[in-house]
Formats: sequence, C-alpha cells, structure tokens
Amino acid sequence: MFQSKWKRMSVMGLFVLATAVAAAQDSTRTVGLAEAVQLGVTNSKQLAFSKARLAEAVAATREARERKLPDASISGSYMRLTHANVSMKTGSDSAGGGGGPKINQALYGMASVSLPLFAGGKIRYGIESAQYLEKAMELDAAQDRQEVILNCTAAYINLYKALKTVSLIEENLVQSAERDKELANLEKNGLLARNDLLKSQLETANYELALLDARNQAALAMVNLNLLIGFPERTKLQLDSASIIRPADLAPLENYLSAADQRNDLKALDQRRQAAAGGIQVARADYYPSFAVTGGYVAVDVPKFLTVTNAFNVGLGLKYNLSSLWKTTAKIEQAKARETQLLTSQAMLQDQVHVAVNKAYQDFLSTGKKIEVYNRAVDQAVENYRISRNKYNNSLLTLSDLLDADVLQLRARIDLEMATADLTLAYQTLLQQAGMIQ
Repeated sequence: MFQSKWKRMSVMGLFVLATAVAAAQDSTRTVGLAEAVQLGVTNSKQLAFSKARLAEAVAATREARERKLPDASISGSYMRLTHANVSMKTGSDSAGGGGGPKINQALYGMASVSLPLFAGGKIRYGIESAQYLEKAMELDAAQDRQEVILNCTAAYINLYKALKTVSLIEENLVQSAERDKELANLEKNGLLARNDLLKSQLETANYELALLDARNQAALAMVNLNLLIGFPERTKLQLDSASIIRPADLAPLENYLSAADQRNDLKALDQRRQAAAGGIQVARADYYPSFAVTGGYVAVDVPKFLTVTNAFNVGLGLKYNLSSLWKTTAKIEQAKARETQLLTSQAMLQDQVHVAVNKAYQDFLSTGKKIEVYNRAVDQAVENYRISRNKYNNSLLTLSDLLDADVLQLRARIDLEMATADLTLAYQTLLQQAGMIQ
C-alpha cells in the first residue's frame, strides 16, 4: 500500500512538473519594437560568430607582433654506439692503430637563441597586414550588427502584419456569421432564395479558410521572432503597436548616398585591400637576406674520450635563399592580383550600394503614396458597402454584389494596415542600406 501511494505521489509530481514546463513554454510576453531589436542584438548567433572571427583576427595580429621576439630552442640526445673506431689527430702526432679508447655512448645538449634584426620587411609588413585585417573584421562585425537590427525589425513588422490580418479577418468573420443567421431566418420564412443563403455561407467559409492561413502565417512569424530575440519558440508574444513609430520626413537622397559611401562593408574591403598591398611587400621581402643575432650553449659528453662544458657562443647569422631570385616574381604577381581583385570588388560593391539606396529611397516614397491611396480606398470601400447594404435591403442589389462589396472592404482595410507597417520597415531598410541604422 505504501508503494502504491508513493507511485501516485510520483505521478502527480511529474504531472505538476510537466504542467509547469508547458506553462513556461507557453508564457506570454509583451514586447515593443525597440526591446525586440535590443534582444535580437544581444542574443544573435550571427553576432556571436562575428565576435569569434574578430577574436581570431586579434590573435593573428598578436602572432604577427610576436615574430619580432627571439626564437629559443633546446635539444639534446643520447646515442648508443657499437664498435666505434675513434682516431684523434693532433699537430704533433696521431693516435691510431686501434689503440684508442673504446667508445660505446655519447651525450650532447644544445640551447640556441635567435633575435631577428632584418628580414626584408616581412615582419613589419606582416604586422601591418594583420592590423588591417583585424580592422576589417571589426567593420564586418559592425555591418553584421546593422543587418541583425534590420532583420529583427523586419521580423517584428511581419508578425505585426500577420496578427493584424488575423484580427481583421476575425472581425469580418463575425459579421459574416451574423449575416448568415439573418439570411437563414429570411430563408426559413420563405423571404430569401436558398441559393442566396448558400452564397453567403460560402463567403463565410472562405473567410474561415483565410483565417486558418492567416493564423498559420502568424504562428510561423511568431516562432521566427522568438528565435531571433532568444525566447522559447512557444512564447506567445503580444506586440506594442505604439512602438511602431511612423518615420520622420526624408532627407534629400544625396545625404543617404554620401552616408552609404562610408558603409562598414565598403570600409572593410578597403582595409583588406591595404592588407593585400602589405602582402606585396611581404612577397618582395624574399629578395633580401635575413640577419639575426644568435647565441647558444653546447655541452658534449663522450665517456673516456671528450667532455665539453660552458661552451657559450654569440654571433651574427645571415641567411639568403638563392631560389628566391627566380621564385619570388610569381608570389609578387599573385599578391598584386589579390589587391586588384579587392579594389574591383570595392568599386562593384559601391555601385550595388548606390543602387540599393536609390531603390530603398523610392520604396519609401512609394509606400507613403500607397498609404494615401489606401486611406481613400478604405473610405470608399466602407461607403460602398454601406450603400450596397442599403440597396440590398431595398431589393435593389443582388446578394453577390453585397458580398463583393464586403470583400473589397476587408481587402482595403488589410492593405492599409500592411502599408502602414511597411512604411516603418521601408525607412529602416533605407537607413540600413545607407549605413545609418542604429
């Protein structure tokens, strides 16, 4: 009996825990646009990846600087010899004939230090190139941040539009269902043809299908925004429509084009081009010899034959690779080609940026004009439906025409809401294309 009671308590505990987890996953949060953007920047996986790339570039710069530091190494070896023939020769006489010591082992140790003095500019230009690449990564991270801001804004606007569409369709569906009840009563009393009632009910069914699609789109948009801002997927978001502020008046197009010339991705390409120019100098450095200060210590022990200790040494080292005379030209040409590619890419990107800014500018103007048209269209659609309903009530209009007027009214209201939300997104897109989004 005790075990049975314990099992029941365990099952109840698991049920309570599962309910708590489900409730946490289905929690409701009210989020404004600015908060959503901030959360998106904080929890962005893309920015985390950019941060890791920047850390790699910083480490690469530190590695390039460390090439100025001395190189130090130690080595040692113990060797076992078998039947070694040893012959020592001096200036006065020679010992041979097999009468020398029998040597069967040898031990030596060595330590060396080398400090580079001149390497043809490889170290200097290598550091400069690494610094340019590090700066390019910083600019890439800043550009990625702007893209994340725009993506979060777009996801928020898309969810707002989806929820607004659901709300408008639900409202129209209620009105359509009420109309069906009125028409059903008329049909029951023989005052309406059954065909007309079926037309109205079919229109209601179409609204129900449209509502299913709209709710599906809203659910997907909510999952997308939750993932972007770091919330659990099943979090129910309530949006603050007041946070979607209507953008201010536009500045002249030239202002945005001038700002776009300073976009982070353009400046990043320029930094990479300068790094490539440094790469040319690094390649040319192979034409020159390298000098270094060297020092070391050697110890040797050959039992019964030779012992060397305290053998410190210091000097200058010179190294020149003769093959660089015929191998370096190709390296230099490759480095120059990389610089040319980056220069061309920068010019191409600048053209693309100018086209994108012009498009975003025209899209904003177009969306603003659409809102004016949609405002008039809503007024006209509402008035058209009112007149159509009056005519239908006075048997001057068919039910099909009334239903068409109802659909037009819903379409006009949805179009207005979509355009109003799109205006904010169009403005943010313009700022992002111009490199001005914050």
